[in-house]
Amino acid sequence: MNSGDYSWMLISTALVVFMVPGLALFYGGMSRTKNVVNMLMMNMYCIGIVPIVWVLVGYSIGNSPGGGGFFGGDWIGNFDAIGLDGLSADPESLIFVAFLMTFASITPALISGAVADRMKFSAWIVFVPVWLLTVYCPVTYWVYNGWHAGNGALDFAGGTAIHLNSGVAALALILVLGKRRGWPSEAMPPHNMPMIMLGAGILWFGWFGFNAGSAGAANGQAVQALLNTFLAAAAGLVGWIAVEKLRGGSPTSLGAASGIVAALVAITPAAGYVGGLAGVVFGLVAGGVCYWAVSLKSRFGYDDSLDVVGIHGVGGLTGGLLLGLFADSSAISGGDFDDGLFFGGGVELLFDQIVAMSSVVVLSFVVTWVLAKVLDMTIGLRVDEETEQAGLDQVLHAESAYNESSVGSVVV
Repeated sequence: MNSGDYSWMLISTALVVFMVPGLALFYGGMSRTKNVVNMLMMNMYCIGIVPIVWVLVGYSIGNSPGGGGFFGGDWIGNFDAIGLDGLSADPESLIFVAFLMTFASITPALISGAVADRMKFSAWIVFVPVWLLTVYCPVTYWVYNGWHAGNGALDFAGGTAIHLNSGVAALALILVLGKRRGWPSEAMPPHNMPMIMLGAGILWFGWFGFNAGSAGAANGQAVQALLNTFLAAAAGLVGWIAVEKLRGGSPTSLGAASGIVAALVAITPAAGYVGGLAGVVFGLVAGGVCYWAVSLKSRFGYDDSLDVVGIHGVGGLTGGLLLGLFADSSAISGGDFDDGLFFGGGVELLFDQIVAMSSVVVLSFVVTWVLAKVLDMTIGLRVDEETEQAGLDQVLHAESAYNESSVGSVVV
C-alpha cells in the first residue's frame, strides 16, 4: 500500500463509522416519539461494545488465517496483527483491522430496527456481543476467508455477510420477541420525516466508504464501486416512488429514503464486480422488490417494526442473485473472478451465490433464534406491558427525545 491507499482507507474507515449515527437518525425518525432515545441508544451502543470485542476476540475468529474453512485459526487474541502484544504491528494489517471493525459495528445495529418499541435494553446489551461472536464473525470468515471464497462465491462489501445476515437474524429475533401491542390494527407512523431523510443522506454518504473502501486501495475498482453505489442509490429512489405511484398511492419521502437504502444494500455485494449501467438495474430492481417485500409482513403477520427484513434481508438476497447474472470481470481493471450468466459465465457463479447465501440464512436464523430463546428464558427479552405503553425512553433511560413544553403533551 502506498500513501494514497492508506489515505483512502483511513477516510473510508471514518465514513463507515459515520454511518452508525446516520442509521440511528434513520431508525430514530421512523420510531414513535416515546421510543426515540431507546433506538438511538441501541445503535450507539454497538459502536461502544463491538470495537472492544472485535480486537479481543472477533477479528481472530472472523479474519485470521489458518482455519479449517469455518472459523479463523486463532480464537482469542490475534494480537500480533492488532498490535496489542506490545510490538509494532504492520500498519497495513492495522488499517484493515480498523476498517473491518466498522463493518462489525454497524451489522448488529441494523437488527435494532426490527425490534423497535419492545425489546429490553438489558437484553440488547447481552445480545449484541454474543451475536457478533456466534453469527457475524463465523459468517465473515466463511465469506472472505473460508469455504464461500474457496467455492467461488462473491461478496464485495458485505451483501451476504452483513445485510442478508442481519435481515435473517432480525426475522428470527422478532419471531421470538412477538408483535408490538396494537400492531397491525393500530397505526404506528414515523414521527419525524426530516430525521429520516437526514439519516438516509448520511447513510448514502457513508456508503461510499463502505463499498469503494472495500477495494482495499485507491484504485480503479474503488472508482467503479463508487460509481455503481451512486447510480444504484439514485435508481432505487426512483424505483421505489414509481412503484408507490403505480400502485395508486403517492410518492412519499419515506419511500424515497427506503428506496435509497434498499438499493445501497443490493449493490453492496456487487459494487466492485459489475460495470456499465448495471448499477441502475440493481437500484431499480431493489426498489421494486423491497417495496413488495416490506408488504409481506402484514400478510404473514411478523412485526418487523422498521422494515429490516424487507430492506436488508431481501435487499441483500436480491443483490447476491443479481451478481450471479451481471458479474463482469472485463469491466474491472485487473478483474479476476467468474463472470455472471449474462456475461458468458454460465450458471456456475449463480449457483455458488445461491449455495453461499442459503448457508448464511440457515446459520443466522438458527443461531439467532436459539440465542433469543435463551435470553427470553433467563433475563427476559421483552419489556412489560406498562413499559411498552408508557414508552421505553422514560422507563429504561430516564430521558425524552423532546421537551414536552416545545412539542405539546401528546405522546405517540
